[in-house]
Amino acid sequence: MKKFDSKNVFGQELIPCSLDPVTGFFRDGCCNTSHHDHGMHTVCVELTDEFLEFSKSKGNDLTTPNPKFNFKGLKSGDSWCLCAPRWVEAYKAGVAPKVKLESTHEETLAIVPLHILKEFALS
Repeated sequence: MKKFDSKNVFGQELIPCSLDPVTGFFRDGCCNTSHHDHGMHTVCVELTDEFLEFSKSKGNDLTTPNPKFNFKGLKSGDSWCLCAPRWVEAYKAGVAPKVKLESTHEETLAIVPLHILKEFALS
């Protein structure tokens, strides 16, 4: 599986999002993506309880451990490579989590304008 270039929304080197828990479509700690990443796991966020509840209500429970996939479950404050369409959905619902721009893949810009991402930037 060939990854796209590892560039962030500023066209610079993509900085890791999280190694604990290990995140990313490729489970390399970065929000790298490829043609095989149909979910577009490209937005590095800092999770909140509000977003985690929203995600669970949409059928994607990120809090419950799943040992089959070596997944310990996530909690508020964890960083995670979120699917860009889910981030947009949360944005429209008023529960979008803050974004680590330097760790968010440039492919995100295909569906989320940079000025909106900047509104949610972690400082």
